[in-house]
Amino acid sequence: MVKSEREKMAAGEWYSCLDPELDALRKVAQSAVHEHNLMHPGARDGMGPSLRELLNAPTAIIEAPFYCPYGFNIALGDDTFLNAGCTILDSAPVTIGDQCQLGPNVQIYCAEHHQDPDKRTAGLEIALPVTIGNQVWIGGAAVILPGVTIGDRAIVGAGSVVTKNVAANTIVAGNPAKPIHRSRTTKS
Repeated sequence: MVKSEREKMAAGEWYSCLDPELDALRKVAQSAVHEHNLMHPGARDGMGPSLRELLNAPTAIIEAPFYCPYGFNIALGDDTFLNAGCTILDSAPVTIGDQCQLGPNVQIYCAEHHQDPDKRTAGLEIALPVTIGNQVWIGGAAVILPGVTIGDRAIVGAGSVVTKNVAANTIVAGNPAKPIHRSRTTKS
């Protein structure tokens, strides 16, 4: 049986993003994102209703503007906050744990485009999941690349480009992001 492009995308295989089924799914997300981004903040109640339904995130808060191409690949934990300008390119699963805080303009990417220019022009890409643990803080304008896992209670400095996994309780910063020191987990 021949797999659809969506099935290939979900399986982590090379697929063409130039596909009618994927286009239709993107249009559903575009509508939900558009509604969210244009709603009065008081009416949003943390997230526009269509976006909340698409993401199935009952207690998360997403400030406008926000962008995602699919939405169904995003799992947001309880009491997670995404500040204005966040972009999650969710061609693979993106899991963000409980009580996370993402600063303004944080970008999470799942897709890697083909290195061959002809295949890239044909829309060939592969998607790798991104996993962010609980109580993670990601500073403004940080970029998280495909396939990265960030452990519980880690901190990513503003403007960092995260190319490799980040261990729990670690602070990383820079481009590429590197550990700057181990954080202490203290209770007050």
